[in-house]
Amino acid sequence: MARPRVLLADDHTIVADGLRSLLAEHFDLVGTVRDGVALVEAAHRLHPDVIVSDIGMPVLSGLDALRRLNEETPHPRMIFLTMHADPDLATEAFRAGAAGYLVKHAAGEELIKAIHEVLRGRFYLSPLITRDVLTNLDTKPARSPSRLTPRQRDVLQLVVEGKRMKEIAASLDLSIRTVEFHKYEMMQALGVRTTAELIQFALRNDLVASMEPTEGRQIR
Repeated sequence: MARPRVLLADDHTIVADGLRSLLAEHFDLVGTVRDGVALVEAAHRLHPDVIVSDIGMPVLSGLDALRRLNEETPHPRMIFLTMHADPDLATEAFRAGAAGYLVKHAAGEELIKAIHEVLRGRFYLSPLITRDVLTNLDTKPARSPSRLTPRQRDVLQLVVEGKRMKEIAASLDLSIRTVEFHKYEMMQALGVRTTAELIQFALRNDLVASMEPTEGRQIR
């Protein structure tokens, strides 16, 4: 009997190596990638049953990679494995279509259990944040610009200007992961699902400084 096919996505070499050893004992580990763009490409090419992915990755985040995959049918189910026991981030992940959300300090057996649950068509959420996430999912996100912090507005300005995550991080002296999470929190606060919607909302509601049009940049 063929073992379930699992694709792993994590940009931390030590973490990826440990997960690879763990998963290979129970599943057919079809590949390991280190950024969201490579994740989408590998999912198309390798046809995994389940993807185990970090959220904050270079080039394209895990959440944005999931949104791209969800535009297609069929698509593999995705479990996010992250260091952040953040109910708001987990809520955003499930709204984006995730099938599971675990924190990285959980036992390896919990990840194995989560994969089997997802393969059965169920959802899995770390017990550490279950109650808060269920409460969030019962509440429709409010489109509230007043909830944005000054730092989030700094990030938003640069996102609208078309800067990449790496460029924003360098400009604001932040890590790329911190920039990514600021973006996720803004999307949650404003009730938008994509970067394009975030930019459109910011421009329509005067949340950023006025700019001269940039040739060749389109906002869909």
